[in-house]
Amino acid sequence: MAPSYYWKGYLKLSLVTCPVAMTPATSESEKVRFHTLNKATGNRVVSQYVDSVTGKPVKDENEAKGYARGENDYIILTDDDLDRVALDTVKTIDIEKFVPVDSIEWTYLEKPYYLMPDDPVGNEAFAVIRDAMKADKVLGVSKLVMGRRERAVILEPRDEGIVLWSLRFGDEVRPEDSYFEDINEEADPDLVPLVQKLIKQKSAHWSAEMASDPIQDALLKLIEEKKKLLKPKKAAKGKKDQAAPDSNVVNIMDALRKSLEADFKNRKAG
Repeated sequence: MAPSYYWKGYLKLSLVTCPVAMTPATSESEKVRFHTLNKATGNRVVSQYVDSVTGKPVKDENEAKGYARGENDYIILTDDDLDRVALDTVKTIDIEKFVPVDSIEWTYLEKPYYLMPDDPVGNEAFAVIRDAMKADKVLGVSKLVMGRRERAVILEPRDEGIVLWSLRFGDEVRPEDSYFEDINEEADPDLVPLVQKLIKQKSAHWSAEMASDPIQDALLKLIEEKKKLLKPKKAAKGKKDQAAPDSNVVNIMDALRKSLEADFKNRKAG
Protein backbone atom coordinates (compact mmCIF):
# COMPACT_ATOMS: atom_id res chain seq x y z
CA MET A 1 0.00 0.00 0.00
CA ALA A 2 1.37 3.41 -0.97
CA PRO A 3 1.93 5.70 2.02
CA SER A 4 -0.51 8.55 2.53
CA TYR A 5 0.92 12.02 3.00
CA TYR A 6 -0.33 15.03 4.92
CA TRP A 7 0.96 17.45 2.28
CA LYS A 8 2.61 17.43 -1.15
CA GLY A 9 4.31 20.32 -2.92
CA TYR A 10 7.75 21.73 -3.71
CA LEU A 11 10.92 22.56 -1.79
CA LYS A 12 12.60 25.62 -3.27
CA LEU A 13 15.93 27.34 -2.68
CA SER A 14 16.62 30.12 -5.16
CA LEU A 15 16.54 28.36 -8.55
CA VAL A 16 16.73 24.83 -7.10
CA THR A 17 13.32 23.15 -6.83
CA CYS A 18 12.25 19.59 -6.12
CA PRO A 19 8.90 17.88 -5.43
CA VAL A 20 8.49 16.79 -1.81
CA ALA A 21 5.96 15.07 0.43
CA MET A 22 5.36 15.57 4.13
CA THR A 23 3.85 13.41 6.86
CA PRO A 24 3.50 13.98 10.62
CA ALA A 25 6.45 12.64 12.61
CA THR A 26 4.20 11.83 15.58
CA SER A 27 1.03 9.80 15.95
CA GLU A 28 -1.67 9.40 18.57
CA SER A 29 -3.45 6.52 16.84
CA GLU A 30 -2.32 4.09 19.55
CA LYS A 31 -3.81 6.18 22.36
CA VAL A 32 -6.85 4.83 24.18
CA ARG A 33 -9.87 6.78 22.98
CA PHE A 34 -13.40 6.80 24.40
CA HIS A 35 -16.82 7.36 22.87
CA THR A 36 -19.52 9.23 24.75
CA LEU A 37 -22.45 6.92 25.47
CA ASN A 38 -25.92 7.13 26.90
CA LYS A 39 -25.40 5.17 30.11
CA ALA A 40 -29.09 4.26 30.25
CA THR A 41 -29.20 2.64 26.79
CA GLY A 42 -25.54 1.94 25.98
CA ASN A 43 -25.95 3.78 22.66
CA ARG A 44 -23.42 6.27 21.31
CA VAL A 45 -24.17 9.97 21.62
CA VAL A 46 -23.73 11.98 18.42
CA SER A 47 -23.15 15.72 18.08
CA GLN A 48 -24.34 17.95 15.28
CA TYR A 49 -24.60 21.62 14.38
CA VAL A 50 -28.02 23.10 15.07
CA ASP A 51 -29.42 26.42 13.84
CA SER A 52 -29.53 28.69 16.90
CA VAL A 53 -32.86 30.23 15.78
CA THR A 54 -34.84 27.45 14.09
CA GLY A 55 -33.38 24.65 16.23
CA LYS A 56 -33.08 22.45 13.13
CA PRO A 57 -29.89 20.47 12.27
CA VAL A 58 -27.65 22.06 9.62
CA LYS A 59 -26.53 19.93 6.67
CA ASP A 60 -22.81 19.72 5.92
CA GLU A 61 -23.18 21.50 2.57
CA ASN A 62 -24.84 24.46 4.29
CA GLU A 63 -22.06 25.07 6.81
CA ALA A 64 -19.97 28.22 6.21
CA LYS A 65 -17.51 30.46 8.02
CA GLY A 66 -18.89 33.71 9.42
CA TYR A 67 -17.06 36.91 10.38
CA ALA A 68 -19.05 38.93 12.93
CA ARG A 69 -19.39 42.61 12.04
CA GLY A 70 -22.12 43.27 14.59
CA GLU A 71 -24.59 41.50 16.87
CA ASN A 72 -26.24 38.71 14.88
CA ASP A 73 -24.73 40.21 11.72
CA TYR A 74 -22.15 38.11 9.87
CA ILE A 75 -20.20 38.20 6.63
CA ILE A 76 -20.38 34.67 5.21
CA LEU A 77 -17.25 33.13 3.67
CA THR A 78 -17.50 29.85 1.76
CA ASP A 79 -14.69 27.38 1.07
CA ASP A 80 -14.44 28.81 -2.45
CA ASP A 81 -13.96 32.30 -1.00
CA LEU A 82 -11.17 31.06 1.27
CA ASP A 83 -9.49 29.18 -1.58
CA ARG A 84 -9.28 32.41 -3.61
CA VAL A 85 -7.02 34.03 -1.02
CA ALA A 86 -4.62 31.08 -0.98
CA LEU A 87 -0.95 32.08 -0.81
CA ASP A 88 1.98 30.70 -2.76
CA THR A 89 3.05 28.93 0.44
CA VAL A 90 0.10 26.55 0.02
CA LYS A 91 2.21 24.44 -2.35
CA THR A 92 5.79 25.70 -2.02
CA ILE A 93 8.30 25.68 0.84
CA ASP A 94 10.59 28.49 -0.28
CA ILE A 95 13.62 28.69 2.04
CA GLU A 96 14.05 32.39 2.77
CA LYS A 97 16.83 32.42 5.38
CA PHE A 98 19.23 30.19 7.27
CA VAL A 99 20.00 30.42 11.00
CA PRO A 100 22.48 28.56 13.25
CA VAL A 101 21.14 25.24 14.56
CA ASP A 102 21.20 26.40 18.19
CA SER A 103 19.60 29.83 17.65
CA ILE A 104 15.90 28.88 17.91
CA GLU A 105 14.51 28.41 21.41
CA TRP A 106 12.72 25.10 21.91
CA THR A 107 9.59 26.88 23.18
CA TYR A 108 8.87 27.97 19.59
CA LEU A 109 8.87 24.40 18.26
CA GLU A 110 5.30 23.15 17.82
CA LYS A 111 4.96 19.96 15.76
CA PRO A 112 7.46 17.90 13.71
CA TYR A 113 6.91 16.51 10.22
CA TYR A 114 9.05 14.27 8.02
CA LEU A 115 9.89 15.81 4.66
CA MET A 116 11.13 13.60 1.82
CA PRO A 117 11.51 13.66 -1.99
CA ASP A 118 8.32 12.82 -3.88
CA ASP A 119 9.93 12.03 -7.23
CA PRO A 120 13.21 10.26 -8.10
CA VAL A 121 14.06 13.16 -10.42
CA GLY A 122 14.19 15.51 -7.44
CA ASN A 123 16.37 13.29 -5.22
CA GLU A 124 19.61 15.03 -6.14
CA ALA A 125 18.29 18.54 -5.52
CA PHE A 126 16.83 17.41 -2.19
CA ALA A 127 20.14 15.78 -1.17
CA VAL A 128 22.16 18.87 -2.09
CA ILE A 129 19.99 21.17 0.04
CA ARG A 130 20.01 18.70 2.95
CA ASP A 131 23.77 18.07 2.93
CA ALA A 132 24.63 21.76 2.52
CA MET A 133 22.61 22.58 5.64
CA LYS A 134 24.35 19.75 7.49
CA ALA A 135 27.78 20.97 6.48
CA ASP A 136 27.09 24.56 7.55
CA LYS A 137 25.17 23.48 10.69
CA VAL A 138 22.18 25.67 9.87
CA LEU A 139 18.39 25.41 9.80
CA GLY A 140 16.27 26.63 6.91
CA VAL A 141 13.52 29.15 7.68
CA SER A 142 10.40 29.29 5.52
CA LYS A 143 6.61 29.61 5.62
CA LEU A 144 3.86 27.13 4.82
CA VAL A 145 0.07 27.27 4.84
CA MET A 146 -1.24 24.69 7.32
CA GLY A 147 -4.91 24.52 8.19
CA ARG A 148 -5.62 27.66 6.13
CA ARG A 149 -3.09 29.66 8.19
CA GLU A 150 0.41 30.58 7.11
CA ARG A 151 2.89 29.30 9.66
CA ALA A 152 6.58 29.91 10.05
CA VAL A 153 8.52 26.64 9.76
CA ILE A 154 12.11 25.51 10.08
CA LEU A 155 13.84 22.72 8.19
CA GLU A 156 16.32 20.54 10.05
CA PRO A 157 18.44 17.99 8.11
CA ARG A 158 18.14 14.62 9.82
CA ASP A 159 19.82 11.43 8.52
CA GLU A 160 18.69 10.98 4.90
CA GLY A 161 15.68 13.29 5.19
CA ILE A 162 14.58 16.62 6.60
CA VAL A 163 12.46 17.30 9.67
CA LEU A 164 10.13 20.26 9.24
CA TRP A 165 8.99 21.91 12.47
CA SER A 166 5.97 24.19 12.54
CA LEU A 167 6.60 27.13 14.88
CA ARG A 168 4.30 28.80 17.35
CA PHE A 169 3.41 32.40 16.60
CA GLY A 170 5.55 34.94 18.44
CA ASP A 171 2.66 36.15 20.62
CA GLU A 172 1.97 32.57 21.74
CA VAL A 173 5.30 32.22 23.55
CA ARG A 174 5.42 33.91 26.93
CA PRO A 175 8.65 35.79 27.74
CA GLU A 176 10.63 33.89 30.35
CA ASP A 177 12.02 37.02 32.03
CA SER A 178 8.71 37.83 33.71
CA TYR A 179 8.71 34.39 35.37
CA PHE A 180 12.39 33.97 36.26
CA GLU A 181 13.28 37.54 37.28
CA ASP A 182 12.65 36.95 41.00
CA ILE A 183 14.97 33.91 41.19
CA ASN A 184 18.08 35.45 42.75
CA GLU A 185 19.38 32.49 44.75
CA GLU A 186 23.01 31.62 44.04
CA ALA A 187 23.97 27.95 44.22
CA ASP A 188 26.25 26.84 47.06
CA PRO A 189 29.61 26.06 45.37
CA ASP A 190 30.07 23.07 47.72
CA LEU A 191 26.81 21.50 46.52
CA VAL A 192 27.39 21.80 42.76
CA PRO A 193 30.10 19.06 42.59
CA LEU A 194 27.77 16.67 44.44
CA VAL A 195 24.99 17.31 41.94
CA GLN A 196 27.47 16.80 39.09
CA LYS A 197 28.44 13.41 40.53
CA LEU A 198 24.78 12.48 40.81
CA ILE A 199 24.19 13.57 37.20
CA LYS A 200 27.13 11.45 36.03
CA GLN A 201 25.86 8.38 37.88
CA LYS A 202 22.37 8.78 36.44
CA SER A 203 23.44 9.61 32.88
CA ALA A 204 22.23 7.24 30.14
CA HIS A 205 21.51 7.15 26.42
CA TRP A 206 18.08 8.44 25.47
CA SER A 207 15.42 5.78 24.97
CA ALA A 208 11.78 6.08 23.93
CA GLU A 209 10.93 4.09 27.07
CA MET A 210 11.83 7.20 29.09
CA ALA A 211 8.71 8.85 27.61
CA SER A 212 6.33 5.95 28.24
CA ASP A 213 2.76 6.63 29.36
CA PRO A 214 1.86 4.74 32.58
CA ILE A 215 -1.75 5.98 32.40
CA GLN A 216 -2.10 4.42 28.94
CA ASP A 217 -0.80 1.09 30.24
CA ALA A 218 -3.13 1.24 33.23
CA LEU A 219 -6.14 1.99 31.00
CA LEU A 220 -5.32 -0.92 28.69
CA LYS A 221 -5.04 -3.22 31.70
CA LEU A 222 -8.35 -1.99 33.06
CA ILE A 223 -10.07 -2.46 29.69
CA GLU A 224 -8.68 -5.99 29.45
CA GLU A 225 -10.06 -6.76 32.91
CA LYS A 226 -13.44 -5.39 31.89
CA LYS A 227 -13.39 -7.61 28.82
CA LYS A 228 -12.93 -10.65 31.02
CA LEU A 229 -15.70 -9.40 33.32
CA LEU A 230 -13.32 -9.37 36.24
CA LYS A 231 -13.86 -6.95 39.08
CA PRO A 232 -10.88 -4.89 40.19
CA LYS A 233 -9.13 -6.35 43.21
CA LYS A 234 -9.96 -4.67 46.47
CA ALA A 235 -7.17 -3.11 48.46
CA ALA A 236 -6.00 -5.25 51.37
CA LYS A 237 -7.61 -4.26 54.65
CA GLY A 238 -5.69 -3.41 57.73
CA LYS A 239 -2.72 -2.00 55.85
CA LYS A 240 -1.44 1.02 57.71
CA ASP A 241 -0.58 4.17 55.91
CA GLN A 242 3.07 5.07 55.87
CA ALA A 243 4.01 7.70 58.38
CA ALA A 244 4.35 11.16 56.96
CA PRO A 245 7.75 12.81 57.28
CA ASP A 246 8.14 15.10 60.26
CA SER A 247 9.13 18.01 58.09
CA ASN A 248 9.32 19.02 54.44
CA VAL A 249 12.56 20.89 55.12
CA VAL A 250 15.63 18.81 54.20
CA ASN A 251 19.35 19.35 54.34
CA ILE A 252 20.38 19.52 50.68
CA MET A 253 23.94 18.34 51.37
CA ASP A 254 22.72 15.26 53.30
CA ALA A 255 20.08 14.50 50.65
CA LEU A 256 22.61 14.66 47.84
CA ARG A 257 25.08 12.46 49.68
CA LYS A 258 22.37 9.89 50.44
CA SER A 259 21.27 9.98 46.80
CA LEU A 260 24.82 9.35 45.62
CA GLU A 261 25.31 6.51 48.12
CA ALA A 262 22.00 4.87 47.23
CA ASP A 263 22.64 5.15 43.51
CA PHE A 264 26.15 3.70 43.95
CA LYS A 265 24.80 0.75 45.98
CA ASN A 266 22.11 0.04 43.37
CA ARG A 267 24.69 0.05 40.58
CA LYS A 268 27.00 -2.22 42.59
CA ALA A 269 24.16 -4.64 43.36
CA GLY A 270 23.12 -4.66 39.71
